[in-house]
Amino acid sequence: MAIPDFQSIMLPLLKFASDGKEHSNQESREKLAAGFALTEEEKNALLPSGRQPIFLNRVAWAKVYLQHAGLLDSNRRGYFQISDRGLEVLRENPKSINIKYLERFPEFLEFRTADKDKKPKKTAVPEGEGEGQTPEEMLESAYQQLRADLIADLLGRLKNCSPQFFERLVVEVLLKMGYGGSRKEAGEAIGASGDEGIDGIINEDRLGLDVIYLQAKRWEATVGRPEIQKFVGALQGKRARKGIFITAGSFSAEALDFVSKIDSKVALIDGKQLAGMMIDFNVGVTPQAAYETKRIDSDYFDEE
Repeated sequence: MAIPDFQSIMLPLLKFASDGKEHSNQESREKLAAGFALTEEEKNALLPSGRQPIFLNRVAWAKVYLQHAGLLDSNRRGYFQISDRGLEVLRENPKSINIKYLERFPEFLEFRTADKDKKPKKTAVPEGEGEGQTPEEMLESAYQQLRADLIADLLGRLKNCSPQFFERLVVEVLLKMGYGGSRKEAGEAIGASGDEGIDGIINEDRLGLDVIYLQAKRWEATVGRPEIQKFVGALQGKRARKGIFITAGSFSAEALDFVSKIDSKVALIDGKQLAGMMIDFNVGVTPQAAYETKRIDSDYFDEE
C-alpha cells in the first residue's frame, strides 16, 4: 500500500502504545510499518531533500502531535508511553484521530496558536496539512513548486537564446560542476573541432587527465536516436570513451534506450535537467532567501 500520511498514523500509533508500557521510537516504526504492510522500498523512500525517510518523518510528527495533545508522554529520549488521557481517548473508540480531533484539547490549541499572548486562538491549518503533510513535507512541497516554476522560466529563456549563448551557458554550468579547468581553456574548447558531430572538448577534471567530447544544441524538438548515433560514431572516430549531449529540448525513448546499451559512456542532458543544474550551481539565477530547518539536539539536554 501507499505510505500513510501522518494523520492516518496517529490512531495506530496510539493503539500501539495502549498496553501502557514504554516503547522506543524504533520499535514503533517497525510495528507500524508491518501494520501498514509497507514494502522495503516504501520504508526507505526519502523526502525530496534526500535526508530522511518519508515514513520515519511521518511517524515522528504523528508522535509529536499526540504528545502536544497530551495523549502520549515521553520521560526519556527516544521512548514514549500512553498517558491517562490517551487511554480515555481509546475507550471512546474513535474511527480516526487527526488534527481536527486533537483541537478539542487546550494544550494542542496552545501548541497550534500563533498568538504570543497565548490566548486560545485557533490557528488556520496550513495549506496541504489537511491532506496529511508534515511540516517538512509542506516546506519541501513549496520549495519544489518554486523550483518547478523557475525551471519552466529558465526553459523558455534557453529556447530563445542564441546558439552561441547556449554554448557559453553550457560551459559555465560544466565549470561550476568542476569540469574544464579554467574558463579560458573551456571557452577555447567549445567549437574548437566543429566537425563530425562534435561541438567541443572539455577536460573531465582540472588536471586534464581525461577529456569529454561535447554536443551542445539549442534545439526545441525532441532529439532522436539517429542524432545520438551520429554523435557516438563521432566519438568512436576520435577513439573517445566519454561524451555529453546537451539540448534545450528532450530526448526520445529510443535515444535513451540506445545510450543505455552501448559501451561508450554518453550522458544525455535535456532542457529540464540543464535548468535544474543551473539552479543547483547558481548559473543565471540569484539566491533570494535561505531557510534553515533545525531540530532539538537531545544530547545537549542529556544530564546523565
